[in-house]
Amino acid sequence: MILYLDTSSLIKLYVEEPGTSEVERQFDEASLVCTSVVAYAEARSALARLCREGSLPPEEHTRTKANLDQNWTDYLTVDVTPEVWRAAGDLAEAHALRGCDSIHLASFLHLVRTDLGEPVLFSSFDDRLRRASRREIEVVLMREDVEWGLRGES
Repeated sequence: MILYLDTSSLIKLYVEEPGTSEVERQFDEASLVCTSVVAYAEARSALARLCREGSLPPEEHTRTKANLDQNWTDYLTVDVTPEVWRAAGDLAEAHALRGCDSIHLASFLHLVRTDLGEPVLFSSFDDRLRRASRREIEVVLMREDVEWGLRGES
């Protein structure tokens, strides 16, 4: 199984919070882990916020950033190509998504349509984004006869 992580799921690999164990289980089962290139900046922003708010001590913040940097090259990252950003704009309008959320959904759908030879699981802890992903994968399944797509979500 290929695992696509939006930032709300990716961050759980680095910071213990509700849902961490589920993301770790999905991560362990995945043959490939994917995310959008925008997840790096989003994750760094989230880590900095946790440090500012005091829930991530400065020393742990430094270690966590280093871990993210070290692991980043292990992830298959989806670039924000014209195809992806155009789709993201349409998805943002259709589902009232925030910009980066629509980029994550467009990136996931790009992977589903690419046919990487394995099912692609979308992992997100954002309710609106998960609902949008379910609606969109139904459209992909109807339009393209894709045999897989959204197989459970976090």
